[in-house]
Amino acid sequence: MNEIFRPDLLDGRVAVVTGGGTGLGLETATLLARLGAHVVIGGRRLEVAREAAASILAAGGSASAYQLDVRDFSEVESVVAQVVDQHGGLDILVNNAAGNFRCKTEDLSPNGWRTIVDIDLNGTFNCSRAAFAALSASPHVGRIISIITSYAWSGWPGCAPAAAAKAGIQSLMRTLAVEWGDRNILCNSIAPGAIGDTEGAKRIHEDAGRTDHELSRVPVGRFGSRHDIATAVAYLASPAGRYVNGTDLVVDGGRQFSFGKA
Repeated sequence: MNEIFRPDLLDGRVAVVTGGGTGLGLETATLLARLGAHVVIGGRRLEVAREAAASILAAGGSASAYQLDVRDFSEVESVVAQVVDQHGGLDILVNNAAGNFRCKTEDLSPNGWRTIVDIDLNGTFNCSRAAFAALSASPHVGRIISIITSYAWSGWPGCAPAAAAKAGIQSLMRTLAVEWGDRNILCNSIAPGAIGDTEGAKRIHEDAGRTDHELSRVPVGRFGSRHDIATAVAYLASPAGRYVNGTDLVVDGGRQFSFGKA
C-alpha cells in the first residue's frame, strides 16, 4: 500500500503550523492541506496568515488563520482551545515559527539573544505544552514536528542564539519523545540544511556574501528547496511515520558531514 503522498493521506487530520504564512511554513501548510488535512495557519501578522489560508482555500484545500505569537503561552492556549472547539481536535503540530539574524557574539545584545531564544525555544515549548491534551486524544496518534537545523549540534558561528535555541529544541523533542510516547504523541525534529528559496537563506547567506561558501559545503552540489522540507514533514505526519519517535530527520544534502573547499 502506498502510505506516502496519496491525495487522502491526511484526511480527517487537523494540523497547526506556526509561522505558516510564509516560507517553509507556507510550503508545509500547503502540502498538508493538499494531502487532506485541515491546516491552521498561526502567525503574529494575522493579515499574512489570512492570505496564506486564502491561497490554500483557492487551491481547493481546507485552512483557517489565527493570530498567534508563540512567545505568549496564554495566547497559544487560547488558539489551541479554539481549534479543538471549531474543528473537533488536533492531530499535528508543526513548530516552525523562528527568528534569526547574523551577528558576531561579541556584538550581540542581551535583548537580541533573548528575542531569538524566546521565539524559537520558548515558543516551541509553549505550543507543545498547550497542545498536549488535544494531541494525546488524537485518534491518528498525535505528532509534534519541530524545525531545527543541523547547526544545532555543530554550532553556528554568527548565529549563536539560533544555534543554541535549536539545540534546546532538539533536546526537548527527545525528552518529550520519551515522556509522551506512551501518551499517544510522537515527537520528532527536522533539520534543514541550506534551503535556497527562503528569506532566511537570503539574509544569512546571500546578503552576507556566503552563498558560494555554503554551496561548496553541500556534497550534492545544490541547495535544497522548501518542498524538500514540506515532504519530510508530511512523512513524519503520515501513517508511514507511526513508529518514528525522538529522531532528527536531517534534510541537508549531506552538509553536516562536509566542511567544503573554503
